[in-house]
Amino acid sequence: MILKKGYMVIGIIVAVIVIFGAMVISSYNSFVNLEENVDQSYSQIENQLQRRLDLIPNLVNTVKGFASHEKEVIASISDARARLAGANTPQAQATANAELSGALSRLLVVVENYPDLKANQQFTQLMDELAGTENRIAVARKDYNDQVAVYNKKVKRFPGAIIAGITGFDEKEYFKADPSAKEAPKVDFGDDQ
Repeated sequence: MILKKGYMVIGIIVAVIVIFGAMVISSYNSFVNLEENVDQSYSQIENQLQRRLDLIPNLVNTVKGFASHEKEVIASISDARARLAGANTPQAQATANAELSGALSRLLVVVENYPDLKANQQFTQLMDELAGTENRIAVARKDYNDQVAVYNKKVKRFPGAIIAGITGFDEKEYFKADPSAKEAPKVDFGDDQ
């Protein structure tokens, strides 16, 4: 009788350990899946940013042919492009992306002063591709931030917070717009009339 009770207690303990182990494994696997979703979404942002970086030299070269004296705008685009290419974190990429967007906005103002450039087929095609890429970047950022939200909620909520703490899953960083992106870029052609 005492031996039966001992086996029963051991059986209950083993069952609790097995159930707890299954919960930990399931939660860990869930974190792995969510982290992969975040990484996959982030790679889509990087793909679109790379596409944008690849388009910009062609756009700049086309504009150079028409507006050779607009060196400052062209230089700011090249500098911003280099910073974006060298950015390694979501926040650094967001900041560099905002700088590049501002520089491209100034370029579009320059283009307004060159009707022949606006009518150029290569320029029009590049601008269309760039506009499409900008839309893809916006969608990729939204998708990434959605995945980060799901992941971060799992990391913060009970019992996920315990499992995340034990297994080393930390919160992910959102792809946030740079605060300076809220201000429209100032463009001055020095036309004091």
